[in-house]
Amino acid sequence: MVQKRLQTWIDSQYENPRGIVGTYIGEKMVRQHRVEVDWTIEQLHLQPDNRVLDLGCGAGDALAQMLRGFDHVHVTGLDRSPTIVRSALRRNRVDVQAGRAEVVVGDLGTLPFPNARFDCVFSIHTLYFWEDVPAVLSEIDRVLAPGGSFVITYCDGKGDVTWDGIAAIVREQFIPTASALGLTDIVETRGPDSRDYHTVAVTGRKA
Repeated sequence: MVQKRLQTWIDSQYENPRGIVGTYIGEKMVRQHRVEVDWTIEQLHLQPDNRVLDLGCGAGDALAQMLRGFDHVHVTGLDRSPTIVRSALRRNRVDVQAGRAEVVVGDLGTLPFPNARFDCVFSIHTLYFWEDVPAVLSEIDRVLAPGGSFVITYCDGKGDVTWDGIAAIVREQFIPTASALGLTDIVETRGPDSRDYHTVAVTGRKA
């Protein structure tokens, strides 16, 4: 029983990192998810002066990779965890001070940004925690500028095992809702395996 409670607590730290343990887990995820981060950034097809939003930015590694790899982009990270936002701010301190980056605490279902603010919106390994898929997609649609694109990266299995639950969310909730909102060019793309986990992204565009 004690071991089960401990595992539940550890799992909750991945969803919403807190305190010293949460800071450690944030840095652990930076190391674990580099393959997915690099591949997701490739899928964004970033252009000069793009305004990019990372939903569930964690410790800010994807923000840092984009800032190093692309000139004249502006990146914004949002995460529900104040602990992990502090890590992201530390990691990107110079660019935050220069006005190229910002990191804020917020909820995916009620984004604290004006309409049509971003050219690209992406998220890596947060889809499992979306409590209200239509609400999050509606917010993504709202903050995307016309012609803007989104990339939502997740894993749908490991090794020979397929995670039917997340696959069902994508096919039964995500894609129908995105289509109903008028988002177009919605495609599921298989990415590189990472630590034997199967990487997938759903991409699309705002007309």
